[in-house]
Amino acid sequence: MGAPPETIAAGGIAREPGLRRLIGPWLLVLFIVGDLLGTGIYSLTGALAGYVGGAVWVPFVAAVVIALFTACSYLELVTKYPSAAGAALYVDKAFRRRWLTFVVGFAVMCSGITSASTASRAFAANLADAFDLGLRGGAGITVVGLAFLITVSLINWRGLSESLIANVILTLVEAGGLLLVIGIGAWAVARGEGEPGRALQFGAGFLGPALTATTLGFFAMIGFEDSVNMVEETRDPARTFPRALFLALGVTAAIYVAVSVAAVSLVPPERLATSGEAPLLLVVRTGAPGFPLWIFGVITMFAVANTALLNMMMASRLVYGMARAGVLPAALGVVHPTRRTPSTAILFTSAVAFLLIAFVGELPALAGTTTLLLLCVFAVVDVAVLILRREKVEHDHFRAPTALPILGALSCIALVGPWSGRPAEQYVIAAVLVGVGAVLWCVAARATR
Repeated sequence: MGAPPETIAAGGIAREPGLRRLIGPWLLVLFIVGDLLGTGIYSLTGALAGYVGGAVWVPFVAAVVIALFTACSYLELVTKYPSAAGAALYVDKAFRRRWLTFVVGFAVMCSGITSASTASRAFAANLADAFDLGLRGGAGITVVGLAFLITVSLINWRGLSESLIANVILTLVEAGGLLLVIGIGAWAVARGEGEPGRALQFGAGFLGPALTATTLGFFAMIGFEDSVNMVEETRDPARTFPRALFLALGVTAAIYVAVSVAAVSLVPPERLATSGEAPLLLVVRTGAPGFPLWIFGVITMFAVANTALLNMMMASRLVYGMARAGVLPAALGVVHPTRRTPSTAILFTSAVAFLLIAFVGELPALAGTTTLLLLCVFAVVDVAVLILRREKVEHDHFRAPTALPILGALSCIALVGPWSGRPAEQYVIAAVLVGVGAVLWCVAARATR
């Protein structure tokens, strides 16, 4: 296909090699599934039980449906404009306001880097727990987290094929862990030890808590948008993306529902709600007391590792795409001559992640703030797809039914407002992040001028 014209923007970059197209349909499916089946499902089940009782699957299903609305908008745009940069590119084309483009791109990039940084610390904590290394808290967790992220960055820099191989292995392992939970639940129910009827027990005043739980459960669904930043490395994206994304969302929804039912069948919702960050470990311990728990701990580490890898891949491609579009300095759009990876973008995003791990550490409201920012981005993308309908392109592309972007924008707005039960601190943190983005926009504007 050659490099799309949108990727040849900054002065001098047009003569450089483009990214290598190695991603086929099944690799793209595994990429999306691996991104969706990350730390969210492994850690959120207990928190959701605290809101909705045994009907943990309801907020997950609601999150999948809402994600599907916006996913259709992304599909129309990524097949219409097959260039790395994702939401930033679409917003730039629709609104022609570079400051808005930068803020949107910054929000998405920040979410990816922050998620990867949090996952790196979680990997270190799980490693310490699984092998009793005595690294809990303090400098030990930070050092292991930094070492882990260095490894992820080297895989990302080494080449797309190496990153994809790692993603396939990690995705199969994390999916295997969830299938293990489902299998243990089915085995226990078959022996008469579980109570699957709990999955139909709704908590008191269900609608309000369910809305709050959906805002939290949506954190498990962010990730499908990461794939659009890999479009320049995907073969025949107009055909590949719609099939891969719909299949990945369907597989993910089925696994989420099955894991939720298995969890509440084995563990009462009130006990599951107090399980902290390892609810599925409690499910395995309850349903299969003889199972070596350290094995499931390692599986959880692999799931967290996959989240970090995919988020760093997304963030580096996003920075690369924004640089090629002239929104960021051109130096960040350089491609390594032999590795054919966005080398300077990888160095930049890795450096930011290192700073977050070393000096920020864990932030309790970070997941909710990340979701808040991305829901705002999704709403803007849903509007952008309608505006860009008047712009025609020569090649065939996916077209979403008009009602879906409208439903997507409205549902995202519904999950953003204070009526959704969000803590006020999430809005404060989001405002600070946008403020930082505004400062960086001024710096970038001077550099690109």
